[in-house]
Amino acid sequence: MDLRQLRYFLSIVECGSFSKASEELNIAQPALSLHVRNMEEDLGVKLLFRRPHGVVTTEAGQILVRRARSILDQVQQVQEEILEHEAEPSGLVRLGLPTTISETLSVPLLLAAQKKYPKIQLRVAEAMSGFVLDWLRDERVDFAILYIPTSERQFDCQSVLEEDLWLLGPPGPTSKAVKSTRGKVDFSQIANLPLVLPSESHGLRHLMEKEAAGKRQKIGPVLEMDSYSNIKGLVEAGAGYSILPFNAIAREVSAGRLLAWKIQQPNLQRFVYLVKPSDKPMSNASNVIYSLVTETITSLIDTGKWNGVRKV
Repeated sequence: MDLRQLRYFLSIVECGSFSKASEELNIAQPALSLHVRNMEEDLGVKLLFRRPHGVVTTEAGQILVRRARSILDQVQQVQEEILEHEAEPSGLVRLGLPTTISETLSVPLLLAAQKKYPKIQLRVAEAMSGFVLDWLRDERVDFAILYIPTSERQFDCQSVLEEDLWLLGPPGPTSKAVKSTRGKVDFSQIANLPLVLPSESHGLRHLMEKEAAGKRQKIGPVLEMDSYSNIKGLVEAGAGYSILPFNAIAREVSAGRLLAWKIQQPNLQRFVYLVKPSDKPMSNASNVIYSLVTETITSLIDTGKWNGVRKV
């Protein structure tokens, strides 16, 4: 017995005859009779008495009418709930962001989500990229933005933008050690500076080590700090130099608290990736926020509110 048979049966009972139900359903009368006969055989009882001018239900048929109506009502409620959910997604979405991205993206993203999807609770957690990847592995976030192009099979990794990296240093006499040309500095000079960098599990450190190895250089000495705000604080205090995207240091540079030089030979850049699980489906709410992230990034770049980055 299936839902189609229940609908046909209810239509026959409500119309009072096979012929009227046949017209209403646009189904041949013999086909309707066959469906009822199959139901009676499956249940082992008579459901309808056939009379010259129509049909009446047996006691078993009356039970089936009540239950069928309840079942079909529940199915309709489920369908309506699903359609409503698709039309207006709801629920909790957890997004992990690197701190340098969060400083630019979080506020406009949260405002856009609140306006467009008021029933979604968007929770943004920020940390350095290596920590965010651990959150993703532990399912503490639903999806994330990373600087690390993970190749793990359980994740789908999509590059969304590319950003330039800048050398930052303290204002004052210490920064005379940096020989720049029109505000630019060669990478080969950076490797010889005292640097404040994240530990090796993070994307920025990995990128620096890779570039240095390609030039047969060794980075150092390095003071390790897994916090972007503290990296900036240590550089400002004169503990060394570091590498960050310009949007992460724009306020400090504008206030005269840090100096910044664009890196050249080569131009030092890194990709930003949007990463989501590939081994299980995301909720509808997560899917629409995932799309909203890319829309917001595009809007910030197109309107000039996110400098030093390019769409991929």
